[in-house]
Amino acid sequence: MAVIRTLALTLLCLLAGAAHAASTKAYMSIIIDDLGQNSERDSRTLALPGPVTLAVMPDTPHASDFARQAHKAGRTVILHMPMDPATGPYAWHPGLPLEELARRLDAALLKVPFAAGVNNHMGSRMTAQPEAMAWLMAELQRRDLFFVDSRTSAATVAAAKAQEVGLANVSRDVFLDDVRTPEAIAEQLHKGVELARRQGSAVLIGHPYPQTLQVLEREIPRLAAQGITLIGLHQMIAERSNQAMPAHGRHGRYSNR
Repeated sequence: MAVIRTLALTLLCLLAGAAHAASTKAYMSIIIDDLGQNSERDSRTLALPGPVTLAVMPDTPHASDFARQAHKAGRTVILHMPMDPATGPYAWHPGLPLEELARRLDAALLKVPFAAGVNNHMGSRMTAQPEAMAWLMAELQRRDLFFVDSRTSAATVAAAKAQEVGLANVSRDVFLDDVRTPEAIAEQLHKGVELARRQGSAVLIGHPYPQTLQVLEREIPRLAAQGITLIGLHQMIAERSNQAMPAHGRHGRYSNR
């Protein structure tokens, strides 16, 4: 009887461990910014394996054509919206009236067809403006678009304003290529893997630099073996349910409001 009890206990422990492993999910989403500038790099980015999200800048020579190509290939396209300190005809700046912000948003979305959402290009000053960010989130809600806070500044209120109105949103956790060497980029990707394991998900943003693409071409196929599931932004938004991650707030609420 003692042997049977021991075997039964061992089996229960194994089943419990298997159930825990099955319930422990580690998801990752990758966004590549600044697309539409260079056809060769755009095409190489489009060829990356898995549901990589493509963020297209409106003030680039290939924006519309590439957005259509990416959509046809089944990729999620988002508008990479220029915000202060970015410059150009579409850029948002503090002090611009809401009517002008609306006009620039309209024009930018026309340049990037099939955009499912928006993230900010630069924007360290603009995303700290509560009134403008509140207007933007309400407008994106009206248009049935989501928002990704690139978190180019710790002072951002963008995600908090999205959360307030119930707009579908996520925030970036890791920048891949602030340092443009394959070694540094691989280390940042590993940081994303560890974060996804620890908190269940991680959102990474990179750029179509040759070094970044080289690392992603090599490492994305290896993610599954590390227990990481690469998912698109729509699924990531559903997984996170508009909740702030621990680095961005407390108890699921964004700190900056």
